[in-house]
Amino acid sequence: MATKTRSATRKVAKKKRAKKSATKLKGKRFVNVDDVDTLVFDWGTIKWISEPKVTNAERFTTGLVNLDIGKGHNRHNHPGVEEIIYCMEGQGLQTVGREKKTIRAGDMVHVPPGVYHSTKNTGWDQMKLLVVYSPSGPEEIIRNMPECRVVKAGKPPVRK
Repeated sequence: MATKTRSATRKVAKKKRAKKSATKLKGKRFVNVDDVDTLVFDWGTIKWISEPKVTNAERFTTGLVNLDIGKGHNRHNHPGVEEIIYCMEGQGLQTVGREKKTIRAGDMVHVPPGVYHSTKNTGWDQMKLLVVYSPSGPEEIIRNMPECRVVKAGKPPVRK
């Protein structure tokens, strides 16, 4: 009988600890695009929907990228950081290292750490991408670029 009581007590204590640790979580668990800033460039926009500043994520950053028709970002790299690019809408020319390929909705691209890459929208509509960096870090570099204009969360990213 004492064993059952100890077991029940342990279960109650474990539930209390789990509940207490869940209430101490930092960052958001649920994020809407209106909850985060928009980074505006001459080629399109980025919204970091998961990063240390938003969700307190420790090992990755996730962003939504919109590339305007005929636009893209220059060849660049992220030393020590892998990137996944998932095309949700549109199509474009993707380079990774020396490889070039047209990607379209449903395609995923893996960019190894430090490898130069670029994306250009070659379609008739805006190109929408989901990007993931691991580990986090490039989002801060991008946010601090001179050509980046930050529009506060909830405000429309009107072009100047």
